[in-house]
Amino acid sequence: MKKLIVLFFCIMLLTACAKTLPESSSSTPQDNLATGERAVPAITPPSAEVLLPPTPEDVAALPKQVNVTLVTNQGNIEIQLLPEKSPLAVANFLKLANSRFYDGVKFHRVIPDFMIQTGDPNSKDRDPANDGRGGPGYQFPDEVTADDQLVRGTVAMANAGPNTNGSQFFIVTAESTPLLNGQYTIFGKVTSGQDVAEKISQVERNEQDRPAQDIVISQIVVK
Repeated sequence: MKKLIVLFFCIMLLTACAKTLPESSSSTPQDNLATGERAVPAITPPSAEVLLPPTPEDVAALPKQVNVTLVTNQGNIEIQLLPEKSPLAVANFLKLANSRFYDGVKFHRVIPDFMIQTGDPNSKDRDPANDGRGGPGYQFPDEVTADDQLVRGTVAMANAGPNTNGSQFFIVTAESTPLLNGQYTIFGKVTSGQDVAEKISQVERNEQDRPAQDIVISQIVVK
């Protein structure tokens, strides 16, 4: 009888302890073969600054014409942004660029004759395992039309599915990419330095398409 009483109290104690443990959460990431991003929760960048998505005021303040320069260790890439087409994406890009969010990010995924991808704050560290999974800590909606054509020189937001834009973007180096059309927010086009983008796409890379040497954006100059 005493053994039964002791066993009963042991079971009650274990049950009470189990209720204090945090519930585990799991998600099944899905690869996006077009961009290399994975469907995982947004990761806050390693910064004390709390970043917020672009506001209607940010969009309203956009100039009609705006150009930026990606200053990289392989050369400069000049981009004309397209505020009339994708005002939200342009406002977001400018907000991040002006806050120096992109300073030090690497091109973490490059594929010859296809595209080069960058904009992940995780790529600033020395651990390549988390590259391609970072963002500004928020997401914003797509600005996509069925007529969108992603061709050589197109600059578009990378995503992990509909309405998951953050900070990552890519530059198309292929003549055309029909499988990508109508799926990614186009917010700019290369006006000079496409040869630099082509050179970056051809560098030596590993099985995850990560460049063997660091290709870094030191800063983005807004003109």
